[in-house]
Amino acid sequence: MVEGIAAGVPFVAVPPADENAPAALLAGWHLMDAPASEQAMADAVPMAGLQAWRVYFGLPLSGKRLPEGGPPEVFRRASEDAVLNVFGPVTEQAADEFPAALAELRDRLPGATGPLGVFGGSAGSLVALEVLARGDAAITAAAVVSPVVRLSPMIAANERRFGVSYAWTERSREVAARHDYLDRAAELTVPLLLVTGADDDVAVREPAQALHEKLGAELVTVDGMAHEFPPGTPEAARVDAAFTEWFARRLRG
Repeated sequence: MVEGIAAGVPFVAVPPADENAPAALLAGWHLMDAPASEQAMADAVPMAGLQAWRVYFGLPLSGKRLPEGGPPEVFRRASEDAVLNVFGPVTEQAADEFPAALAELRDRLPGATGPLGVFGGSAGSLVALEVLARGDAAITAAAVVSPVVRLSPMIAANERRFGVSYAWTERSREVAARHDYLDRAAELTVPLLLVTGADDDVAVREPAQALHEKLGAELVTVDGMAHEFPPGTPEAARVDAAFTEWFARRLRG
């Protein structure tokens, strides 16, 4: 395992099954819930056995990039304005920094010359979907779990979860509209796997189902799973199996 910084972005990278042969490169982003760090995501979804480097990036406002005040400060910012202070800037920054981090890792990771795949979970799925929609990289396949396909319903879910009321503004509605990948489905032009928990909120399940129907994307539902899938749990094992099988198929050759 390699741990480091690429173009300012913290990452953990796991080598391919055969380190002496050319390999694909899978790049992804973790959740803000469990698994909530690059290392935890690597532990939960290792995708072992693939002939691919698996790179797990740390999100802005998490891990090594927590602001002064740590998690309580992130929660304070989210309480003040979850869209404008957290979801919007985290997604945009992570997507902005991806091309340079990817280019550096292509040079640094031995044999990482093969096809590119991206993946993510929850907040990390927003990044993966934004990277796909931008079309800045030649991506062969993508997979997202507990996906935030539409940001507005996710804010409503957090209102229910935390017993708060979010005050929408014109600016926050613009940000939410930008991160509505059901409306932007035409920009998602590569094969996509959606993995949802059968017990997750309707804010996740229903948009994922709609995107599945609109794109013909593959959809896997994990029984007994809500939104999180901590490392070592049966839910994480099911997510890992789905991702592994998907990328083994899609990145062949």
